[in-house]
Amino acid sequence: MIEPQLLILDEPGEGIQPNIVAQIGEVIRRLIKEDGLTVLLVEQKLPFARKYADRFAIMDRGRRVAEGEIAELSDELIKKHLTV
Repeated sequence: MIEPQLLILDEPGEGIQPNIVAQIGEVIRRLIKEDGLTVLLVEQKLPFARKYADRFAIMDRGRRVAEGEIAELSDELIKKHLTV
């Protein structure tokens, strides 16, 4: 695809060494800032999501149950929707 506008990543750091995961995060950040690419990041690791995402959406059974700026991803929302 030439000049994509959207990149979908499903757990890009799964099973990867931590130093490589950090590099992946920096590449994601660079693609967003320098190329204006929109990245849809599907991620279960909250520290990675909090570090590299601008916004979040939590889904439950195919429905969006919470969304907002990443700074709004509170411990209460995490406990309510993401804790097992």
